Amino acid sequence: MEKKKLVVIGGVAAGMGAASKIRREKPDWEIVVFEMGQYTSYAACGLPYYIAGDVESFEELIVRNPEVFREKQNIDVRIFHQVTAIDTEGKQVKVKNLSTGEEFWESWDYLLIGTGASAIVPDVPGVDAAGVYALTNLQSGIDTRQGIEKLNPAKAVVVGAGYIGMEMAEALLLLKMDVTVVDMADQVMTTMDKDMTTMIGDYMKKEGIHLITGEKLAKIEKNSEGKVKAVVTDKQTLEADLVILGLGAKPNSEMAEKAGIELGVRGAIRVNRKMETSVPGVWAAGDCAESWHLVKKQQVYIPLGTVANKHSLVAGINISGGNMEFPGVLGTAITRFKELEISRTGLSEREAQESGIECVATTIESSTLSGYFPGTGKIKVKLVAEKNTRRIIGGQIVGFNGAAKRIDTIVAAITSGMTAQQIVDLDLSYAPPFSPVWDPVQVAARTLL
Repeated sequence: MEKKKLVVIGGVAAGMGAASKIRREKPDWEIVVFEMGQYTSYAACGLPYYIAGDVESFEELIVRNPEVFREKQNIDVRIFHQVTAIDTEGKQVKVKNLSTGEEFWESWDYLLIGTGASAIVPDVPGVDAAGVYALTNLQSGIDTRQGIEKLNPAKAVVVGAGYIGMEMAEALLLLKMDVTVVDMADQVMTTMDKDMTTMIGDYMKKEGIHLITGEKLAKIEKNSEGKVKAVVTDKQTLEADLVILGLGAKPNSEMAEKAGIELGVRGAIRVNRKMETSVPGVWAAGDCAESWHLVKKQQVYIPLGTVANKHSLVAGINISGGNMEFPGVLGTAITRFKELEISRTGLSEREAQESGIECVATTIESSTLSGYFPGTGKIKVKLVAEKNTRRIIGGQIVGFNGAAKRIDTIVAAITSGMTAQQIVDLDLSYAPPFSPVWDPVQVAARTLL
């Protein structure tokens, strides 16, 4: 087969995953990766735990550095190189060497866009104050940890009570700070139903978090040195010498849009299930691209590491000449706050109603182990099903001591189209140190029936 040249924009999960797959399939192809930062293939999900000190060195988060890609896989990884424009007709990208300032054009036969996502930073006064951080890439995590060591803050405010907000609140609490979490919604974790998040909010307060819901960030006040001194909401002023913005992520898709590549949901790059964009020969993968939702049967935007890695495999196979479709996502996510474990998948009851799906839901409380066994903990399980068929379309779990990973049973059930009765009929494992004789997921399914 004719030798081809692949250019990849972005050297993290999606970009390097696809490049590695293509190299295995096409050992003679030329592969060039442009990464504007210093690091490649790192675990961004580990940043809160690095900041907390659970992970001692940021190097532990790096899966594979540029030298390994160059020497062992013959992938030409160029760090500190920013792609500034895409010419789809001329099949070339404009690149700036951030170390030298040199600009040049690089040609390609195939292009993979893996530009990732950026943290949402609200346009409010004072957001540029020293001591305000938003986690995006590895460098942002390094900057945050170094900033905390330098500032030695006593009072921290986390804006946003989603996954990043939750994990950073835990990290800052472990660092002995006085921590306030503020969210404009009337609950924490808005991807879950309110009846499930009450337990989360109560536990956060019990562990020392000042939790404020239903208040919107208005501005950030600075002192005379330009450092943050307070967070102002639409209702009150909160003292702070550290602010973490945990308001979610937005796709880095502006350059693709300027090149005439179609965008889709929430401004992510529109792709089909082969990860092809609207322009032939151009693929997109990772946090900059859409994903197919298995229950909604439509494109969604879900920027998660698990999704990016699956995107990269699909894109890599198809660019190499194979034929694979992205199987789809359910929005499965898991996190913790100290000892409390939290997970969700599929549609919440609210999302099902918003999608026009007639549904039934049930919430049960049980124990993670046999009730008499030492170490057993409380677990709360919610299942959502289609009303007529009782086919499972969503699930949420909050609890202790091994509660959250049970979400994977619900993931498998939704993916395979199982009904509540079929979950009840599953021959799940049982022994007192691991589960009650009826697993809590099965108890929820029985209640649903």
